[in-house]
Amino acid sequence: MSRPLVGPRLQRVLALVPWILAHPGVTLTELAARFEVSERELERDLELLPMCGLPPYTADRLIDVSVIDGSVEIRLAEYFERPLRLTPAEGLALLAAGRALLAVPGSDVDGPLATALAKLDDALGAPGALAVDVGTSDQLERLQDAAAADERVEIDYFSFARDEMTTRVIDPWRVFHAFGAWYVAAWCHRVDAERLFRVDRVRAVRATGEHFDPASRADDDTRDLVYRPRPDDPRVTLHLAPSADWVVESHPHESATRRKDGSWRVVLAISEPAWLERLLVGLGPDATVVAPPELLSLGADAAARLRHRYEDS
Repeated sequence: MSRPLVGPRLQRVLALVPWILAHPGVTLTELAARFEVSERELERDLELLPMCGLPPYTADRLIDVSVIDGSVEIRLAEYFERPLRLTPAEGLALLAAGRALLAVPGSDVDGPLATALAKLDDALGAPGALAVDVGTSDQLERLQDAAAADERVEIDYFSFARDEMTTRVIDPWRVFHAFGAWYVAAWCHRVDAERLFRVDRVRAVRATGEHFDPASRADDDTRDLVYRPRPDDPRVTLHLAPSADWVVESHPHESATRRKDGSWRVVLAISEPAWLERLLVGLGPDATVVAPPELLSLGADAAARLRHRYEDS
């Protein structure tokens, strides 16, 4: 089975900590509403924190989380009290990561994290010089409003996988941020199925004058999984060089086996051959298609087409 990608969940957990510390006595219900997750999903996130710490993993080296009568409290490990020494490069990386965290739904843009980042910005000697793009779009607010109002809308959407512009009517269930981009989870009437759309590829949003039943929304427990394979999606087996192990962490997969030489044998579900072509061309010799037979030359054929285009131009 494919496993949920960790990126959005980790971002949410990191954003939870300063919010809870700044709001003693906050309840699970309040946190779930603010961070737009179910209480069960929130509990799973909080269960990760006591596992965070440093050797020898004694009580004073771990983060402690307690939920008493629905109220959540966090006690940080003792090493958080030590002064932090950073090189300029480390400070810049921390500033960029912190700015990205502030884009997570529920983060407090005026809270302790924002205050600490402002101080770090000043310490680096170039206040206001760093801007982090988190994938905003001209259509983002319009889609958020439509999702909040259960409004059925028509969109013009560029499909990156198919390299084509389409017009379709959707019921926007939820708009969320993941992996540096905004997505809308929706029921697409064009294909009569659930789909995820990148908001920055939505070129226009138009009202239809109709609304959808909010009870039709799908179960959202798998919100961290941006691509959810369907049973009829093709499966491809890849052999990946050790330098391409980022593919295992970045893409949902059905199985992944690491070999003694550090290489990987990975089975991926793919939505469109064009997506796999781009992946293979980008990986070059670091990836080889093992199966199915009809896709063995997909990457080489795509690279040849690109080469011919450059030669023709």
